[in-house]
Amino acid sequence: MTDADVPPIADSTNAPGRRRWPWLVLGGLSLLLVLPVALDLFVSVSAGRVVTGRIDDLEPAPVALILGTSRWVRGGPNLFYHARIQAAAELFHSGKVRGVLVSGDNGSIYYNEPEAMRRDLVALGVPDRFITLDYAGFRTLDSVVRAKEVFGLDRVIIVSQRFHAERAVFLARHLGLEATGLAAADPETFGRIRVRAREVLARCAAVLDLVTGRGPRFLGDPETVKLRAPEPTPPSSSA
Repeated sequence: MTDADVPPIADSTNAPGRRRWPWLVLGGLSLLLVLPVALDLFVSVSAGRVVTGRIDDLEPAPVALILGTSRWVRGGPNLFYHARIQAAAELFHSGKVRGVLVSGDNGSIYYNEPEAMRRDLVALGVPDRFITLDYAGFRTLDSVVRAKEVFGLDRVIIVSQRFHAERAVFLARHLGLEATGLAAADPETFGRIRVRAREVLARCAAVLDLVTGRGPRFLGDPETVKLRAPEPTPPSSSA
C-alpha cells in the first residue's frame, strides 16, 4: 500500500461542534450578565414612578409599612435602619398615615427587629398605641403578603431606601396590594456599591418568587392594625 492509498485523517479541530461551543459559552455568559440588569431596570421602571422622597407628594394611606433591618452593623449603628425610622416617624407626624406596621425578623430571642423599631419610633414621638408589630417579616415578600393577608390592608405606604422600596412596591402591586413608597435617606457609606449589587440579585429573586408563586415562610391568623381615628371632615359652608 502506497501513501496515496492511506485515507486522510479527519481534522477534529475543524469539527462544527468544536467551532460552536465557544460562542455558546459566550452567549451563556452574556445572558447571565444582561438578564439581572434587565430585571433590575424592569423593577425600577414598574415601581419607581410611585416611590418618592417627598412626603408632600404622597397620597394618604391608612398605614405606613416600614421594612425591617438590623439596628447595628459591624459593631456600629446601621444608618439605613435609622434613616427608615426617621422617615416613618415624619410620615406619621405629617398625618398622611394613621398607623405604622413594623415588619421584620424575630428569628430568635436574641434578635428582634420589630421591637427595636417600635422603641425607636416611640422615642421619636409616635404613640405606641398606633404601632403594630409583625414578627414574621423574614423577607420583603413575607412582609408584603402578610400586610395584605394577615393584617387585612388594601393600601399602604412602604418605607425603606429607594432601591428596596421599589422592589417592595413592585411585589405588592403584583400581589394585589395597592402600594406607594417613601424613600428614606440613602446613607453615604463605603458599602453602597455592595448593597446595590445585592439588590440586583434580590430583584431577580423577587421576579422568580412571583413566577413560581412562592408564599411567605409563615402566614398565621388574621390580626388587627392599630389606627388613630381619622381626622374629622370640616363642614361644608352653605352659600
